[in-house]
Amino acid sequence: MSTRSGDWREHIDDVDAVLIDSYQSGVPIEERPFRGIGSALGTDEADALERVRRLHEAGIVRRFGAVLNPPVIGSSTLAAVQAPADRFDEVAAVINEYRQVNHNYARDHEWNMWFVVTAGSRETREKILAEIERRTGCAVLDLPMLTDYYIDLEFPVVNADRFARESATPGLAPATNDAELRSATRSNGPAGGKPVSQPRGGGTDASATRISEEATGDLSAFEADLLLAIQNGFPLSKTPYRDIAEQLEADVERVLEGIERLARAGCIKRIGCVVNHVVTGFDSNCMVVWDVPDENLDDWGERAGGLPYVTLCYHRPRRPARGWSYNLFTMIHGRDSAAVDERIDELASEYLPVDHERLYSTATLKQTGAQYEELVGH
Repeated sequence: MSTRSGDWREHIDDVDAVLIDSYQSGVPIEERPFRGIGSALGTDEADALERVRRLHEAGIVRRFGAVLNPPVIGSSTLAAVQAPADRFDEVAAVINEYRQVNHNYARDHEWNMWFVVTAGSRETREKILAEIERRTGCAVLDLPMLTDYYIDLEFPVVNADRFARESATPGLAPATNDAELRSATRSNGPAGGKPVSQPRGGGTDASATRISEEATGDLSAFEADLLLAIQNGFPLSKTPYRDIAEQLEADVERVLEGIERLARAGCIKRIGCVVNHVVTGFDSNCMVVWDVPDENLDDWGERAGGLPYVTLCYHRPRRPARGWSYNLFTMIHGRDSAAVDERIDELASEYLPVDHERLYSTATLKQTGAQYEELVGH
């Protein structure tokens, strides 16, 4: 069990716990959102705002605001290289130079460096990958997402769960002394919202959603400006939407309507507290790749994506010329690598009985938000 999972808890009380687990999404799109949040928490607007500020300063909340969806707005891909051990840092430095590279992780595999490139067009994306290949001398494995079954890093963290949503997984009781806190969190969630520990199960939409490699957000000029204004989070004030409107020299009603449109279009995935999972102890994270028969891909992908402990599930292409035979990717986030391995064993025996490999992340080489200026043509 990661020591981080204990240290961060010293910074929060029971109300903070409810705030963290209940408001990773569902923040009202209204001029004074902290009024409703404060009321649901049994406190007031000023206290709710101050709590989010403190959680942000403590590093528990990375930012407060919208989680954007790069594959809908621009052209995105997951890529990997086999960096020689004696040149690993050099190769990472070259890759991390690019503004369009927003995530880069070392993984325990022969393809040992995995990064995400998000650009304004497929042409630009492919140009960057070609440059990286030329400058590093390393062949690049290019794996754009083709089908989204389930992608959601929103899950309760104020618990002793060993893996994401353990307390929501049928038949599994988490080893914890925090039962009273979890009970309070469930009973005091946002009015009208789902319970914090509600299992996904059959209620999860893990249906196959095709992703176009030629995606563009098709944004109006105002929507593009609005997206850029919110990409790094909302202002931490009682009137965040009005502050954004002042920045854009627009009416607050226009901002509220614009954010609602971006959400309906899929450019915004959710609005709330973006939790730092590493700080909260979820640092045993494994990407598992599977060689699923093409005729079973959607059926098995939707089935795996509907499992409570699977945080990401999507289809990417095989690359036989690079020796890459895997076409389904899943991710499980955990505090305990042994517990994560148990869930992977369950996946392999009960849901995905095919060849697979486990790629644990060993280091974060770069982690930033996607650079939306280039994506929206600014």
